[in-house]
Amino acid sequence: MRKSLVLLSCMFFLLSTALFAQNTNIGSAKCKMCHTGAAKGDQFKKWSESKHAKSNTAVGVAGKPECEKCHAPVAEFKAEGVTCEACHGAGSAYKSAMKPLATAQSKGLIVPNEASCKKCHDATKTPSGHKAITFDFAAASTKIAHKKP
Repeated sequence: MRKSLVLLSCMFFLLSTALFAQNTNIGSAKCKMCHTGAAKGDQFKKWSESKHAKSNTAVGVAGKPECEKCHAPVAEFKAEGVTCEACHGAGSAYKSAMKPLATAQSKGLIVPNEASCKKCHDATKTPSGHKAITFDFAAASTKIAHKKP
């Protein structure tokens, strides 16, 4: 009976750990390990040369939470600007399970859409003193589109 109780307790612990584990941010350097090169659509290079990657360098952004929430939204990787994970979600759980897409999504991968982009790109939320935001999702998404692995 005691062995059964110990075994049951261990199984419960492992199951609850798996179910309630927090998906954490891993940083773009980890994303780069797989998302580089022509075969993958040069995803990392495209991001690193984009305005998203440079968004944290805008004048007056650093140290202002109201600015950083869009210009550097992943707290532990503020220097990276709008990181891969800012749009695709924290990668610790899905980084090793990218295919098929449904599996990656079940582990936390986000496929950005117009609503998720408008969390920052929304004229109705333009902060005081900020350049007016005009956002055309269809046009903008062609600028950041990258071949899916």
